[in-house]
This record gives sequence, C-alpha cells and structure tokens, in this order.
Amino acid sequence: MNPCPCGHQGDPRHECTCSPRQVERYRGRVSGPLLDRIDLHVEVPAVALSDLRGTAGEGSAEVAARVAAARARQLERFVGASPVNAAMGPEEIRRLATPDGAGRELLETAFDRLGLSVRALHRILKVARTIADLAGSDTVRAPHVAEAIQYRCLDRRLVEI
Repeated sequence: MNPCPCGHQGDPRHECTCSPRQVERYRGRVSGPLLDRIDLHVEVPAVALSDLRGTAGEGSAEVAARVAAARARQLERFVGASPVNAAMGPEEIRRLATPDGAGRELLETAFDRLGLSVRALHRILKVARTIADLAGSDTVRAPHVAEAIQYRCLDRRLVEI
C-alpha cells in the first residue's frame, strides 16, 4: 500500500499533501488483526534513476549461499518438526527464538512503545530467528531483534513515524 493517500509521504521529490489525520485514517483501513498476520511490513521508497546505475550490492550467488546455510541450520534445528522458522508455534518460539538479555530488553521496549500484540511479538521473534540464521548465529541477539522490529513499520503509531 502507499504510505499515505497521496502516495508521497517520505518522498524527497514530492511534497505530501496529507494531514496526519488523513494518514491515520488511510492506514486504519487495514485492520490490526490482518497486519498481525503479515510477517514483514517494509517501506520501499521511490528510487532515483541515478541510484539504479550505482554499484551493485551483494551478488546472487552470495545471497543464495547464505540462504542455503540458513536453511541447513533450520533443518538441523527442526528434526521431526516443521523445518521452517515461520511455522514455529509458541512453545518452539520460547525454546528456539528467545533473544539474549539485550534483545529481550529491546523487545520489551518495542512492545510497550509500539503497542504490539502478542501475535506481532511472535512474528518479530520468528523473523529475528531467521535473521540470526542468516548471520550464522545460534543465538538471537539484540541486532537481530532490532532488524526484525524495523520490518514491522505498519505497527508503529502515527506519532512515531
């Protein structure tokens, strides 16, 4: 969805003409329970043509190798169960995706400040576990939790945007 009714909020090339109330009403059209069931909410800003000509990022082969390694970690972890982090239930989340102390503090702060639901919290932990797997970490740490929280932009209250 667009970030606001006019579609220009956050775009440095165009001025947004929407009031905070209009943006709040627009975003409110998507229900909280529906948003809770979506793992990743990612803002994708407009890209300038000059940015497309810049240096390439990580190559496909490197990304594929990292994904294969993360997938192998998951297969080892879920012997006899569903072999993906996204399918973890509450007990598996507690056992396999509980973050370290700093990660737990960050998660608690986000829970309170963003008004997250328990379902959104579980989604964040599943994504954080996947991010840790991609980083080659056995432990879910604060940076993994922080990145996972960033992927929940539609959970943020309007005043914090």
